[in-house]
Amino acid sequence: MRLAARLEGLGTSPIRAMHAGAPAGAVPLGLGEPTWELPPCARAALAALDGSCGYGPNAGLPELVGALASFYGAAPEEVLVSSGSQGALFALFQAWLGPGDELLVPDPGFLAYPALARLAGASCVAYRLGPGGGLDPAAFRAALDASPAAKAAVINFPSNPTGGGASLAALREVAAACEERGVLLVSDEVYRELYLGPRPPSLRDASGYGLVLSSASKGWGGPGLRVGWAIGDPELLAPARLVHAAMVSCPARPSQLAALALVEASAEVLPAARAELRARWEALAGALRSELGVEAELPAGAFYYWLPLPALEAEGAAFCLRLRDEARVILVPGSAFGRAGARFARLSYAARPEEIAEGVRRLAPLWRRA
Repeated sequence: MRLAARLEGLGTSPIRAMHAGAPAGAVPLGLGEPTWELPPCARAALAALDGSCGYGPNAGLPELVGALASFYGAAPEEVLVSSGSQGALFALFQAWLGPGDELLVPDPGFLAYPALARLAGASCVAYRLGPGGGLDPAAFRAALDASPAAKAAVINFPSNPTGGGASLAALREVAAACEERGVLLVSDEVYRELYLGPRPPSLRDASGYGLVLSSASKGWGGPGLRVGWAIGDPELLAPARLVHAAMVSCPARPSQLAALALVEASAEVLPAARAELRARWEALAGALRSELGVEAELPAGAFYYWLPLPALEAEGAAFCLRLRDEARVILVPGSAFGRAGARFARLSYAARPEEIAEGVRRLAPLWRRA
């Protein structure tokens, strides 16, 4: 039998592949998932589930929809609850992209974007990020102008993998460019609540155009719940609701109840998450200073350090494999995130502080010898 053409070129995620082949005892600085405890309010919500466990509405539990609407200052009809933010992306791409369409994606950028576009039959056009891995509106507009078939564009700030940010002015310019062309703009803001300096702006602060995505996975500390959401124009969300309902019927009720507890307790949950992030950043910055002689600059947000490879190191994937197999430290090669990542590795400091310090200590000898 022949596979569907939409699967051509798809393979195992390089992030997961680096972990799958890791030796025993390897320090996990690859996966981007919080390692602090699920907040007590969410654990209590899961424990309190009693009696039957029904499906719930396709659109999500009304209480969760209402809590998200309140958090974002939106109307309930502007909220789509999904099975993780990736579920929202899949539904949106299936609803709005097809063969012959183009999707603008950041380079470097989250590797799910091109995979999901390919499943919708669309192709991707990369736009380069600016200094520090932030949004460069001129580069974005240049890519948009050079792509007459562009139907949608994704921005992701704070960025996975760079930790770079986007200014309010840059967001305004990008939104205006997409609105002028009638291009759907999707702002992936799953890391917005994880910051150590000023709170990063949202697309919603800059413009009424486009859709904002987030989830319970990062700032709210519940990646295993697999609950996400999209916020924006109900007419843009309507066809994605149909796709999502056909795909999963509805997000799991227990997970939605836990997500509801987290969102309602945002005033306590989010500052606590940032305190956990601060402890991990300090562990990383101290280890980089003492082991590599590197003074790390504070990122705009997220929990990734975009590690430049040593000058003599020509191929990041090979270097990361040596780190994994010889030093027993898991990083993700920057090339997994696009051509612009070829001379970098992504280090996730979502790990526990002691793991971060040990991981940098282990990688230092290979890094210095390269």
